[in-house]
Amino acid sequence: MTLLEKLNVNDRFANSIGARLVEIREGYARAELCVEERHLNGAGVCQGGVMYTLADLAFAAVANSRGLLTLGISNTITFFKSAQLGDVLTAECVETFNHQKLPYCDIKITNQEKALICAVTGLAYRLKKDFEYDSLM
Repeated sequence: MTLLEKLNVNDRFANSIGARLVEIREGYARAELCVEERHLNGAGVCQGGVMYTLADLAFAAVANSRGLLTLGISNTITFFKSAQLGDVLTAECVETFNHQKLPYCDIKITNQEKALICAVTGLAYRLKKDFEYDSLM
């Protein structure tokens, strides 16, 4: 099983909201989600936790793309624009610093018009435990 398949299947929460990884390379990942009625908050826009989950899925792919089990330990999210019903959101995660223990990533979420919706930073911790998969994609 590839890392892409493993995370798309085993990240049950991300899967349950419709978030899907579409690309993984060492130090890079892209995930997508289409905003549906179930994603809207009381103000009628996409709930922030949905966008955080989408970013976290891409972050998990990048953090684990080096074959060691790596878990997020700190994240920040900044919202610039609301996501609307029907928007197709794309989270692109780039490993900014590949530290042996504490890798750091930047994640940007855009809509179908390439408008920046939010930005997330992620710090992770690499365990001394293999995270097994056949290939990235």
